[in-house]
Amino acid sequence: MVPRYARPAMTALWEPEAKFRIWFEIEAHATQKLGEMGVVPESAGKALWDWWATNPKIDVEAIDAIEAVTKHDVIAFLTWVAEQVGDEARFMHQGMTSSDVLDTTLAVQLARASDILIEDLDALLAAIKMRAEEHKYTATIGRSHGIHAEPVTFGLKLAQAYAEFDRCKARLVAARTEIATCAVSGAVGTFANIDPEVEAYVAEQLGLVPEPVSTQVIPRDRHAMYFATLAVIAGSIERLAVEIRHLQRTEVLEAEEYFSPGQKGSSAMPHKRNPVLTENLTGQARMIRAYAMPALENVALWHERDISHSSVERYIGPDATIALDFSLARLTGVVEKLLVYPDRMQGNLDSMGGLVHSQRVLLALTQAGVSREDAYRLVQRNAMKVWESNGQLSLLDLLKGDEEVTAALSDAELEEKFDLEYHFKHVDTIFSRVFG
Repeated sequence: MVPRYARPAMTALWEPEAKFRIWFEIEAHATQKLGEMGVVPESAGKALWDWWATNPKIDVEAIDAIEAVTKHDVIAFLTWVAEQVGDEARFMHQGMTSSDVLDTTLAVQLARASDILIEDLDALLAAIKMRAEEHKYTATIGRSHGIHAEPVTFGLKLAQAYAEFDRCKARLVAARTEIATCAVSGAVGTFANIDPEVEAYVAEQLGLVPEPVSTQVIPRDRHAMYFATLAVIAGSIERLAVEIRHLQRTEVLEAEEYFSPGQKGSSAMPHKRNPVLTENLTGQARMIRAYAMPALENVALWHERDISHSSVERYIGPDATIALDFSLARLTGVVEKLLVYPDRMQGNLDSMGGLVHSQRVLLALTQAGVSREDAYRLVQRNAMKVWESNGQLSLLDLLKGDEEVTAALSDAELEEKFDLEYHFKHVDTIFSRVFG
């Protein structure tokens, strides 16, 4: 992952030394359990843990040097550990295969990455809720197809984002549960040379559950679901980022990213304040979504195992989780510092001469006995005059001057249909649904 888009805690999970430490724990737990079962001497597990207790650092360079000869990463690691521990190390890896170590390690890493991402989502949800409450009744225009539709509040826009990210969190919790599986079942997953009790013990020690049927690998539908979940979260990030980008356009300018003292927007134009953070989030989302496709393609492995998935996961495991961690943190900062302009929102809402109230007039005419077709025709012909005047004309004034309209509705009845607060009478209900 590009360091520019990486945060330390998530990056640390994927460092080679962190990986090798998980490898050791798997091997040591398995050896300890085999010792308790009498398959190997109990002293073997003790020797491993005694060395571990005094081991200050795993020598990644030394392991890499061995792998350069063996062309096999797990054998290189086992060889290096044996050099450190001595004779008792020969009892490591009894009845196990490389995938037992590699797949279980990946499960640990993805589960721990999920914990960080869940914390990220909690921080984002808290930021969105705070701003939603702040702008619960801040009137703004709702848009469909990018065109003025009817009034909403900025708080409702944020409440929608909160509900979406709350669903994202629930999906990630489910994905974490599904990915947190352990395989210590041997060459083709039959436990021929290692007892299932060993797998159960290793799983318990690492906070995992045993994979019911692991062949030689943990089935990759689990991983496909996990990375697809990350992709969906990225899509939700982009949805909110794009909304903010649209609101920051000069013609709209209802909200914008915080612009810090000393910040520059353009090398050529000193006046520029660009939505660079949310544009970056759109780019990040594209990358995170891209990692889902190879995860889906990894599902179809040959027979009990091939390694076509291996190189893929060396990329997508670190890159997808690191990118999503960065993106969630960046979006949280954007929301917390977002500059909101209620006056501009109100100005935009009022800019089209009351067109946003057309539906209420339509419904009132039908309730007054006018056919829906005629009611639509009457409102639309006046609305189009306002539209073509670019909001310089008033829909209410035109309707009051339309004899066919006033034959059904009085001026007072028409004026009541242009009450902005009417549209917000159920905001509390929506907020209670979203926030409880």
